[in-house]
Amino acid sequence: MDFQYEPGRFYLLDPQQNLLAEVTFQEATGQDIYAIDHTFVDPSLRGQGIASQLILAVVEKARQDGKQIIPLCSYAKMEFGRKPEYADVYYLNPKGDDIVNGR
Repeated sequence: MDFQYEPGRFYLLDPQQNLLAEVTFQEATGQDIYAIDHTFVDPSLRGQGIASQLILAVVEKARQDGKQIIPLCSYAKMEFGRKPEYADVYYLNPKGDDIVNGR
């Protein structure tokens, strides 16, 4: 599926420009990290793998940009837990830094 992109967001609109699906992510200040903080799919499209495709879009962008990902929203956490192929961009924080809050 072809999603539209703007900084921090991949999304899908219907012909009337209503939001059908989106994933949002923030770039951690001073870090090579994206934090996925929200995933949404309209009920009319659920069960078609669109949320998974949205997460994949962020994963592919992170790979292109040399970033890692912190999955914050529940769906992103679940997706990273069941997709070992995302391990190369899954941020592991051995120092215990609070990246999300800038510490």
